[in-house]
Amino acid sequence: MGVQVTGAAGRTGPVRRGVALARATHLEPALAVSAVAVLLAVAAGVTPGRTVLVGAAVLAGQASIGWCNDWLDADRDRAVGRQDKPVVQGVVTPATLRTAALTAVAVAVVLSLLLGVVPGLLLLVLVASGWAYDAGLKRTALSPLPYLTGFGALPAGVVAAAPGTPAAPWWLVAAGAALGGAAHVANVAPDVADDLATGVRGLPHRVGPVPSAVAGAVLLGAASLLLVLGPAGPPSALERAAGVLAVPAVVVAALAGSPRARRLAFPAVLLLTVLDVVLLVAGGAALG
Repeated sequence: MGVQVTGAAGRTGPVRRGVALARATHLEPALAVSAVAVLLAVAAGVTPGRTVLVGAAVLAGQASIGWCNDWLDADRDRAVGRQDKPVVQGVVTPATLRTAALTAVAVAVVLSLLLGVVPGLLLLVLVASGWAYDAGLKRTALSPLPYLTGFGALPAGVVAAAPGTPAAPWWLVAAGAALGGAAHVANVAPDVADDLATGVRGLPHRVGPVPSAVAGAVLLGAASLLLVLGPAGPPSALERAAGVLAVPAVVVAALAGSPRARRLAFPAVLLLTVLDVVLLVAGGAALG
């Protein structure tokens, strides 16, 4: 399955292969999602040791999703000339990515379940959602579903890792799902032409860039407002500052809807997500 590149990877030094493998995890979003999980664990009162375990489990799961994506999409990436992809450059082979993806998902399962059955299974919903997206849901009108379910389950799993296995507040789960939906729109936007050329038609492709961008902005703004207004009591100064971050949703809408600036949309969503959670933690919102 995928493009078999012979010889090229074998002539590549171990350092370059290591860097290429790290890049193939989709490193920036993998680190951003892991950072959000760690910050939420701190806010939820998860013990330090288990917080490290949460971060490691989420990072392993995100790495597996990235490697799975580049493994399964090797033929498509080569067909459209994605020279930013290490597998297309011949630095790593699809077989190597397959092995890495399967190893990482096994590590993610073990680390997640070490947190307990409930938090472990909830964290693994995010992993399963990512694999389902890569395996085919991205080609259907249900393409937002893995993002909505996976990122809704993430805060639920992190909070459940706290002592007593508490349930996450509804507003935190809703905010996670909304951020996931916005991330889907922003993630798809730069690759619409390549996707259409290779037969990928998710929901954003079907409804068009401008309606998708508007929907993404609404979801992003809604997530920011949920994180401000959801916690009990009047919003603190820091939480009000988080509310101000809803304003960039309009900018993200313009970025995702504009052909010239679409590649900035996904990093903008990631940055806003991390800032939202940082302010949530700093504001002392009770998550457990």
